[in-house]
Amino acid sequence: MSLQDDERRFEQDIETYLLTQGGYTKGSMKDYDADRAINLNELLAFVKETQPKQWKRYELNYQGKAEEKFYNRLNDEIINNGLLHVLRHGIEDRGAKIKVAAFRPESSLNGKVIADYQANRLTVTRQFAYSSSNRKTLDMALSLNGIPIVALELKNQIKGQSVTHARRQFKEDRNPRELCFQFNKRFLVYFAVDLYEAWMTTHLKGKQTYFLPFNQGSKGAGNVGGKGNPDNPTGYATSYLWEKVLQKDNLMEILQRFMSLEGDPHKGKLIFPRYHQWDVVSKLVHHTRTNGSGRNYLIQHSAGSGKSNSIAWLAYRLSSLHNQDDESVYSSVIVVTDRRVLDQQLQKTIASFDHVTGLVETIDDKKSSQDLKDAINAGKKIIVTTLQKFPVIYDEVDSANGRNFAIIVDEAHSSQTGSSAQKLKTALADTEAALREYAEIEGEEEANKLDGQDKLVKELMSHGRHDNLSFFAFTATPKEKTLEMFGSKQEDGTFKPFHTYSMRQAIEEGFILDVLKNYTTYKTAYRIARETDDNPEVPETQALKAIKRYESLHPYNLKQKTAIMVEQFKEVTQHKIKGKGKAMIVTPSRLHAVRYFKEFKAYIKQKGYHDMDVLVAFSGTVNDQSEEYTESKLNTKKDGKSISSDQIKAEFNTEEFNVIVVAEKFQTGFDEPLLHTMFVDKKLSGVKAVQTLSRLNRTHPDKNDTFVLDFVNEAEEIKEAFEPYYEETTLNEAIDVNLVYDTKNKLRKYVVYNQKDVDDIMKIYNKKGPQNDRQLGQFTSALKPIINRYLDLEESQQYEFRVTLRNFVKWYAYITQLTRMFDQTLHQEYIFAKYLVKFLPKESRDVVDLDDKIKLEFFQLKKEFKGDVSLTPDTVDGELENVKEVDANPKPPEEDEFLEAIIKKVNDRFQGEFTDSDRVVVEEIYRKAIKGNTKLKQQANNNSQQMFEENLFPQEFQKIAQDSFKSQSKAFAKLFKDKTFYTVVLNAVSREVYKELRK
Repeated sequence: MSLQDDERRFEQDIETYLLTQGGYTKGSMKDYDADRAINLNELLAFVKETQPKQWKRYELNYQGKAEEKFYNRLNDEIINNGLLHVLRHGIEDRGAKIKVAAFRPESSLNGKVIADYQANRLTVTRQFAYSSSNRKTLDMALSLNGIPIVALELKNQIKGQSVTHARRQFKEDRNPRELCFQFNKRFLVYFAVDLYEAWMTTHLKGKQTYFLPFNQGSKGAGNVGGKGNPDNPTGYATSYLWEKVLQKDNLMEILQRFMSLEGDPHKGKLIFPRYHQWDVVSKLVHHTRTNGSGRNYLIQHSAGSGKSNSIAWLAYRLSSLHNQDDESVYSSVIVVTDRRVLDQQLQKTIASFDHVTGLVETIDDKKSSQDLKDAINAGKKIIVTTLQKFPVIYDEVDSANGRNFAIIVDEAHSSQTGSSAQKLKTALADTEAALREYAEIEGEEEANKLDGQDKLVKELMSHGRHDNLSFFAFTATPKEKTLEMFGSKQEDGTFKPFHTYSMRQAIEEGFILDVLKNYTTYKTAYRIARETDDNPEVPETQALKAIKRYESLHPYNLKQKTAIMVEQFKEVTQHKIKGKGKAMIVTPSRLHAVRYFKEFKAYIKQKGYHDMDVLVAFSGTVNDQSEEYTESKLNTKKDGKSISSDQIKAEFNTEEFNVIVVAEKFQTGFDEPLLHTMFVDKKLSGVKAVQTLSRLNRTHPDKNDTFVLDFVNEAEEIKEAFEPYYEETTLNEAIDVNLVYDTKNKLRKYVVYNQKDVDDIMKIYNKKGPQNDRQLGQFTSALKPIINRYLDLEESQQYEFRVTLRNFVKWYAYITQLTRMFDQTLHQEYIFAKYLVKFLPKESRDVVDLDDKIKLEFFQLKKEFKGDVSLTPDTVDGELENVKEVDANPKPPEEDEFLEAIIKKVNDRFQGEFTDSDRVVVEEIYRKAIKGNTKLKQQANNNSQQMFEENLFPQEFQKIAQDSFKSQSKAFAKLFKDKTFYTVVLNAVSREVYKELRK
């Protein structure tokens, strides 16, 4: 017997499964009314069986016209509210409430509800003749109680057709005006299926119909892989569609608890879960129902995975979840997020399921911690709150006797910044050198700032595990501690996420763009010269940083980079996304952001580019040379109106603005599909690099690619940062608990304290009875001799001891969160160390001012790399390594070094092949203008800045430039050949000279 290989065989095999194992019965066209797109007899049979009293009342109301009136009322309800709403909530007519479908209850205690659910008539019909005006048929239709809800077009590669042909058939051969194809009127979802792939849409719009891939991924759902489906040795590669998704119980659950409507019932958006979304929620619910509370789950879902919907569906499912004994598993589900969009999505999505308002209680920044406590104690089913209020959750659940809680944590790295930077003293910023110093400190603070993951782990470390809490952590970029705390431990000791939807799969399926595809890096070369006869000795490390800061904020540096960025934007970005492309400039500090913003404004004005404008985003106030700057002061519209901080995102989305300069703010948690280009002038590494560059990856119908121009990082460094998160992130092994003992032993070798000191402190700390008025004083006094011993150490040893003590406190807290130590003595040492570290004097920071001792002699920006640094599956390594030892001996503070030697080190590192055209003429003109020029100083002091810059200084500038040209004709030739360059240098120098001479 030969193999039957045509399309009808494919149909038959699907039908056979649905009829024998899927919970369906065979449909017939006999009673189907194509004009009404319904089998009314089938629907009425369900109504009469499940609601005989309601139907009898309906018949009494309408006498012999009940069936006709019923159809009319059903049609009116569908027109007004959409089919999805009617399936869930039924219809109301003259006091009669009639449901058209029955859904499975979470609890199985109500026999009548279960019987109604079993009475649902799900039918499968092959060659579904949907129209009375033509003879066209769908390959297959699934109906619920006579209402067609799922349409399938099936194609067979053996016959030369694929899913592409099926999609085209839906687009070109199915008239969206046919009643059965009208949005949310009959069919709710359409599947294009072949032997290897499945695609899905919920809205037919002719050629504009947009299909989403509905595949498991090349290695199966929840596993790392790319697009497509895995091989299936027992059947079709696409059999998961009819064996799992379309199986009666699963399809009914999707209709009841997953599908949702965004916007208007007629023109909105019907959401049908993508396969990985349905899979992760189903697996989490099953595992939790089986195993109960007290377990942690890590879900590594990439950007573009639809995380907001996944979280909303999971929250709703967990809020009503019952275990196998029909007991409610959780008293409340608490969603921790900083994203307003997620809160709104939860509210809308869940309201569409139950038609109940108030099921979701939001505790935002406008509400107090007491409101959160009240919501928990009131047993609110779903509570949305912020990470800042997280500790309150622990305080309350500790006292919640017998109650279990599910806590869903959204990665949601806040797009706001400055929390740490705002705490720094701005009094530093009186001089240019101090401003640069402050900018560097701010940059270091921001680099070390805890993001959402870090804060969560820190809170868990301080509170410990609770058997009545289940954590569901969603993140695209899990770190080591997150993996160990929430990941699933494997037999080989490694840790993996519970479920994965990889960056690779999201890119291959087209849900996000590959931001590494078009990457360009520039190499910065410069030469510093000594501008003083003195050759002072200065602290080497701080001097090196001071020189780098000097170069980083040098006006010539900023101007050169600004010119490159603006011209790149004009040449490429502005023409992308049908002329709507936008760009972001990532800077290392708020001071950099302010100065870049000014440079952009000046350059755009100078070049007369009326079709581009720039915004700036940073937190708080920036003091720059006696002036205070805020976002609202700098950001203004063409009509002069100021733009407030919370309006920046919306304004950036308008046609008026197409460039935004940011300092930490908006590097994470900012979704703008029109963002095409990113200019990076900040060191990025690890997770921060991935999160920052991923601002570009959002898709748009007219967006085909992205572009990154990087002044600081090398292409290979960025590639390495993305590697762990491209497929699946794993942790190689658990942390070694003995690290704590090793660190304790290391601390004792410094002879700063001994066991007796710890015991004496703990006696005071643990003193029984109420605290008296001397106890705190005794406690702090007992620490004084220990601090004095610390101060007797050499400076390098103080540094080593301080670092080691901090690590002991940090790692003890972390390790005891993962495993119980059963060591009271060690715990007492932890308490002792936690207090001691607070009392140790902080390291002094030498401020080195070299501004009047050095000058930028040469500066060169050279394109180093242009190309594709995209990752491939065979080259990535997603394994993170845990800490092997707490800390190696830190380097001792470096000795002072002569300035000339330090300059040489810098020049050796950033050397280039300079020509006279690379000479920084700005510097020389500036110094000649301010050095002993009493006439110019008098003019600056007696005139306004505008008068000085426009009328007085240009003549002096020309004289200085001409004198310089006579002595260095090659270096200054460009100044007189390029009118734009001449004007830019004139404007830049005049501002700085005016400020300097007025000091």
